[in-house]
Amino acid sequence: MKYSMIASLMLSILTFTQCTLEKDSMTIEGILYADEQPVSITIADGKIIKINRNIRSADGPQYYIAPGLIDIQINGYNGVDFADPDLTTEDLLKVVKALWEAGVTTFIPTVITNDHEHIKNSFKALSSTLSDPLISMSVPCFHLEGPYISPVKGFRGAHLEKYIRLPDIQEFQEYQQAADNRIKLVTVAPEMDGSIAFIRNCVEQDVVVSLGHHNGSVEEITRAVDAGASMSTHLGNGCANMINRHLNPIWPQLAEDRLSVSIIADGFHLTREEIQSFYKVKGDNLTILISDAIDLAGLPPGEYVRGERTILLTPDVVKYPAENVLAGAASPINKCVNNMMQFTGCSLESAINMASANPARILGLNEVGEIKNGKRADLILFTLKDNEIEIRQTILNGEVVYQ
Repeated sequence: MKYSMIASLMLSILTFTQCTLEKDSMTIEGILYADEQPVSITIADGKIIKINRNIRSADGPQYYIAPGLIDIQINGYNGVDFADPDLTTEDLLKVVKALWEAGVTTFIPTVITNDHEHIKNSFKALSSTLSDPLISMSVPCFHLEGPYISPVKGFRGAHLEKYIRLPDIQEFQEYQQAADNRIKLVTVAPEMDGSIAFIRNCVEQDVVVSLGHHNGSVEEITRAVDAGASMSTHLGNGCANMINRHLNPIWPQLAEDRLSVSIIADGFHLTREEIQSFYKVKGDNLTILISDAIDLAGLPPGEYVRGERTILLTPDVVKYPAENVLAGAASPINKCVNNMMQFTGCSLESAINMASANPARILGLNEVGEIKNGKRADLILFTLKDNEIEIRQTILNGEVVYQ
């Protein structure tokens, strides 16, 4: 959708959004998600320029206003695999538009464990799509999950063992070069030989290191955090079903206050009780919601062949039936926001921030994630019923892109 078309769409739905246009600016009225009080937000040149809290409630339906959602771990969507070396601009633009419907204005494509050339070509393909302005505004950087993870069954999850290898700084630099230095997040197992030096090297390059798909001990996790690791990737997943009740990688990551944790709150990757417990320990500021959706998300349920394996897509989740392991999520991140409120009883503000302000902060995405003067006007308007948000409108860089 071109910007001229988006502008025309805006003019046709002003009543719906309860916004007014003045010269070179737009004002939106609604209910601020943070305190559920009336607010008007004035936008100009794609940025928030004024927030007025002393307003009279507008006539007609009232919608909540919040920052656009940010998903920092998503492998694909709507039939498009981000690790496909033949990925095109049209493919990624298809995903961008589909995710707008779920309220996602920023997402980080994830490339997982594979052979060297495949990973390198995947990042080349992703990077080539960013010449499109709508994609580049929605996709600020990339995530490499593996191949420097545990090869042990269970801990490696759905990653193919034959492609797992030790951390290699030179190899990673080749990936960065292919990605035009846009790899901002990398998931690593701290117990792998060479991982600590690798983590330090990444942090020196301003790359965020997350611990995942690992069986690290307390000492190994501590050394990794001392070296600069600051996050845990989908805590509770990428973990063997049978673990020692005392000595396992979950407790030390929960106990480590320097680690934020990302969790998949789709209702299937983790139990309600796990989500409740993780949230009680990490709280509002150190919890990050991710979808971990794969390319089958958004498609009809059934069996699909992907690469070397058959995958089963159910209405709720994606599985490798032959291996009895989860292959990824089938839902976008807005479902995780809904579940977080239902499972934990947290506030709307907290749930939204776990999928906006928190991921923006840890990745240094300073333009987005908050409703503040000077921030980019990436906003969602939605209704809220029974702790479920329903996206009514998505605004990207001050332009209505979905309604």
